[in-house]
Amino acid sequence: MRVLVLSDIHANLTALNAVLADAGNFDEVWCLGDVIGYGPDPNDVIERLRELPNLNCILGNHDVAALGMMNLAVFNPEARKSLLWQAKSVSDANLNFLQNLPQNGMVRGDVTMAHGSPRDPVWEYILNTLVARLNFEEFATSYCFVGHSHIQCMFKLDMRRDRISLDVLKPNHVHKLTPRAILNPGSVGQPRDRDPRSAYAIFDPDEQTWEPRRVEYDIESVQKRIREAGLPEKHALRLSEGW
Repeated sequence: MRVLVLSDIHANLTALNAVLADAGNFDEVWCLGDVIGYGPDPNDVIERLRELPNLNCILGNHDVAALGMMNLAVFNPEARKSLLWQAKSVSDANLNFLQNLPQNGMVRGDVTMAHGSPRDPVWEYILNTLVARLNFEEFATSYCFVGHSHIQCMFKLDMRRDRISLDVLKPNHVHKLTPRAILNPGSVGQPRDRDPRSAYAIFDPDEQTWEPRRVEYDIESVQKRIREAGLPEKHALRLSEGW
């Protein structure tokens, strides 16, 4: 079985379409949240997601905030401006779709899915081995898939030596997995690892493999739509350099 793993699309339809074209055939889609926020295409992204086969999707912090379920004061000024625009722009039907998604993550087979972390599904970032260690205690499955940081990486627990490693896996290469690991597919719509290409992953639960992927997309067209919508210039500029 081939599972398409997406996260942090952030209302970037051009990037999402590039990922879907690059991914080829897949049996299920697991989306780790932040469908909207930052970008210019919230309705188009939600509607494209809803068309995908066997979709399993959870909420991210930007989704929760746009639904009015989180205090916007926790976001920086540019993110707040974008979220206010997103909340006004999303159609009632698409808001209803988001409202029916879980906040607290989910389990699919031997994988726990969370936006931020299993310890704090909506907000916590897993950026170092210390935070990863605390989170390995919070899930019982072999693997946990997270987003939120926009960084394509893997934290691996060596249970025999009780050590945790942080690996930036080679993209577009199939990696054999062994329990236990926390894996991040990176961001579809706003990468932050200095690689502006869209990031996602293909997971095969039968073969226990993970393939992090990168694909180029038309960044300039997205920047143009961000500016036309009057959204923060920062959110246009950062797409070009992946920060």
